Amino acid sequence: MFGRKKADESTGSTAVGASSEPVETAPVAGGKGRPTPSRREQEAARRRPLVPADRKIAKAESRQVERERRAVAQAGMAAGDERYLGPRDRGPQRRFARDWIDSRFNIGEFVLIFLILMLFILFLPNQAIGLTFIWIMYGYIALCVIDAFITTARMMSVMRRKFGDIQRGTRWYAAMRTFTIRRLRLPKPQVRRGERPA
Repeated sequence: MFGRKKADESTGSTAVGASSEPVETAPVAGGKGRPTPSRREQEAARRRPLVPADRKIAKAESRQVERERRAVAQAGMAAGDERYLGPRDRGPQRRFARDWIDSRFNIGEFVLIFLILMLFILFLPNQAIGLTFIWIMYGYIALCVIDAFITTARMMSVMRRKFGDIQRGTRWYAAMRTFTIRRLRLPKPQVRRGERPA
C-alpha cells in the first residue's frame, strides 16, 4: 500500500519534470501547420529596442512624418475640409458665412495696405500731407465698418430664414473676414465673386 503511493509520486514528479521542457508537436490536420513556439521564442519576438540603433536617422524620419502630416492638415484646412478645421471655422453656418463674404467685393480688404502706407507717410517731413492722409484713413475705416455692418446684416437675415437659430459669434466671424485680403483668407474662398452661396 505504502509502496504503491511512493511509486505514483515518483511517476508524477517525473512527468512534471518532463513537461517543463518545450516540446515541438507535429502539426495537426486542419490546424496552423507549424509547431507551437516556446515561451522563450515568443518573448524574443515581442522584444523591441527602447532606443533605436541610429538616433539621427530615427529623428529625421520622425520629422519627415510630422512634416507630411502638417502639410496634409494645412492643405485640408485651406480647402475647407471639415476634418481639418478648428472649432471656430467648423459647421455649415460658418461655411455659409465665409461663402457670403467671399462672394462679394469688400472695401475692408485693403485696410492693411492703408495702414502700412500711413506708417510711411507719418515719417514724411511735410506735416500737411501726413495730416490729410490721416483724415482720409479715418474716413476709409469708417466706410469699411459701415460696409461690414450692412453686409453682415443682410447675411444674418438670409441665415435666419435658412438655418433658424444662428450660431453665436457668426456675425463677428464674417465681419472679421471682410477686413482680410482675399488671398490671405483661411480657409481659402470656395466661391467666385458674384457667386452667391446656395
